[in-house]
Amino acid sequence: MSHWAPILSTGMEDERIRLEPLTQDHRKPLRDIAIDERIWEFFVSRVTDEAEFTTFFDNLMEDQRTGRCAVYAIVEKETGTVCGSSAFGNLDAANDRLEIGWSWLGIAFQGSGINRHAKRLLLRRAFEELGCQRVEFKTDVLNQRARAALRKIGATEEGVLRSYNYMPSGRRRDAIYYSVLAQEWPTVKDAL
Repeated sequence: MSHWAPILSTGMEDERIRLEPLTQDHRKPLRDIAIDERIWEFFVSRVTDEAEFTTFFDNLMEDQRTGRCAVYAIVEKETGTVCGSSAFGNLDAANDRLEIGWSWLGIAFQGSGINRHAKRLLLRRAFEELGCQRVEFKTDVLNQRARAALRKIGATEEGVLRSYNYMPSGRRRDAIYYSVLAQEWPTVKDAL
């Protein structure tokens, strides 16, 4: 367990959303918005039925329990509605580096600005509380929506890792990496 653990186990909030550490209380509200194949087209997980959601959620809880990831439910403060989830993963405290990912929103919340609030909270925690020097993002090279969102938050495109992994369809995904460095954070923060 790294020195990051006490910080990672607490929530975050701004004027619009809360990021709550994932618990079993989030299972039903996330299930209610997750079973929609449009959400998962570019994800390594597929959630198109109850069984796939159960596996997906149980894996998130296991990643949370073992410290492989710090997973947060995204909650709209005004309504108390659970909108999706996001996480810190590939935690490398010795090198002051982590990845933000495993992020998804229900269809009704996509394009609403909630993702931008979530990314701002996660980046702020990474740089201002954890002392990260580097925050990474990766996505499917075909996921133009995610790539545009990453460019919009000020992340720098670093390159493509060809034939990175299998997708549920059997297709080999080319993964594209983005990053924000500590010295870039003040500028990125102002733009968020």
